[in-house]
Amino acid sequence: MTLSRRDLTFGLPAAAALAGLSGPVLAQSGLSADDQAVLARAQSYLQGLTSAQGEFTETGPGGQVRRGRFWLQRPGKMRFEYTEPAGLLVVSDGSNVMRYDPRLNVFRQVPLGQTPLSTFLARNVRLDQGVRIDRITRMASGAFAITARDSRRPNEGSVILAFAGEPLRLQEWTITDAQGGRTRTQLTSLAPASGLAANLFQLRDPTRRPGRN
Repeated sequence: MTLSRRDLTFGLPAAAALAGLSGPVLAQSGLSADDQAVLARAQSYLQGLTSAQGEFTETGPGGQVRRGRFWLQRPGKMRFEYTEPAGLLVVSDGSNVMRYDPRLNVFRQVPLGQTPLSTFLARNVRLDQGVRIDRITRMASGAFAITARDSRRPNEGSVILAFAGEPLRLQEWTITDAQGGRTRTQLTSLAPASGLAANLFQLRDPTRRPGRN
């Protein structure tokens, strides 16, 4: 089986959200100088997030709540490990993105380059080539939010990335899909990480029997 955009939204809303953001900031038209500065600041922050770990709470369109932990190591590697529902995994090993649901005993895999994860996990993260910035909301506290969508597929939905201002930190994102369903992911913790174990970013197909081709 292959991974669809819906598969990646359930099981990795972070990557699906961030993946659409790519390109040089100053290419965006119709934005004020202050808005351009906000985009440049967000881009610099995301580019510097080369290795991190944390915990998240995800609220789906029907109000269902899921929780878990995540690790990322750019370029190319990440792991989202759900504790609710227990056992659900989404892992990128730098070449492929794999998703395993133990409740259904289903394993799916697709090349990283064919998923929306590839941009965010790239060596260089940028914020506007191929992306339409619909709105930038700035608060007096220094916090801000960026509303964006894929300019090539504007009807497939949008993402709101919300950042704390001082110190700058990605706090949450909300994905709205083409049907209007909203998935909100709050980062209950996020911290730089070093020395992450290589096996965090490895996932063998648990459904394969020994000797099976």
